[in-house]
Amino acid sequence: MKFLRFTPKERYEELIGVLSKDEKEVFDLNFFELGKKYSSMQEIIENFNEVELKIVRNLLSGNLNGQGKYKLEEVKILSPLKKTIHDIICSGFNYADHLKEIKKDSSNKVMNSVYFSKRATKLLGLDDEIDGHLDLDPALDYEVELAVIIGKTGKKIKKEDVENYIFGYTIINDVSARTLQGKHRQWYIGKSLDTFTCLGPVIVTKDELPMPLNLEIKSILNGEVRQHSNTNLMIRGVAELINEISQGITLEPGDIIATGTCSGVGVGFDPPKYMKSGDIIECQIEKIGTLRNKIK
Repeated sequence: MKFLRFTPKERYEELIGVLSKDEKEVFDLNFFELGKKYSSMQEIIENFNEVELKIVRNLLSGNLNGQGKYKLEEVKILSPLKKTIHDIICSGFNYADHLKEIKKDSSNKVMNSVYFSKRATKLLGLDDEIDGHLDLDPALDYEVELAVIIGKTGKKIKKEDVENYIFGYTIINDVSARTLQGKHRQWYIGKSLDTFTCLGPVIVTKDELPMPLNLEIKSILNGEVRQHSNTNLMIRGVAELINEISQGITLEPGDIIATGTCSGVGVGFDPPKYMKSGDIIECQIEKIGTLRNKIK
């Protein structure tokens, strides 16, 4: 099932919805009269259960009419999460080809995982404008990544149990200011400027994307394919990442884990090919969708 946060274009009212099977319509989740009202995606992540999932899925398989149904073009899709509960946990150098393009050395290998955090004061959704902060740093880059949304509190999670702690998956564009990233040695500031986290357009529940994940992933800048890979080429898969992170860190519902990007980022070209004002960046992951944003 694909959950999303949206607002009808004729009125500003933030709603939580689900996509129809043909993905041409959006249903207000509360239209299904599940016995309780959901007002945020965080509430869904924390409380939505298998029984409710089955009810909604069965209803979506029928011919639904009435209030609470919108054509896709009648709504503005928002970032699926309005805010993060903690900073985003990110995995660096998790695709061998990206490691090679950055390190410029085919013999370079990551012996241990690389982790960093990313602050996201405001999450951007589909078609929201990125403030590139080009006055601070013109080296504005993109990174398409699979994002894991944690659905249950856990610590010391075994690899074989990881799926039990996942709510679903979405797309994240880890926008980066490369000069700032290098200047401060730690990547936090270069990754955390306002509007530097794009998320969405939907959260796909884990039952639709069973492990091991095998999803085509790409980024397209102004119509030019820049990145193109598959999640099965991660150095460390989702199960390994969550197992390792959770050994000493308690993961909670709503936590976001960005699983790393593949080769083709702007800084990897010679000379680098960065984004500029007016550019349109599209991040795509198979079975999830397309996350599109414009640089202001």
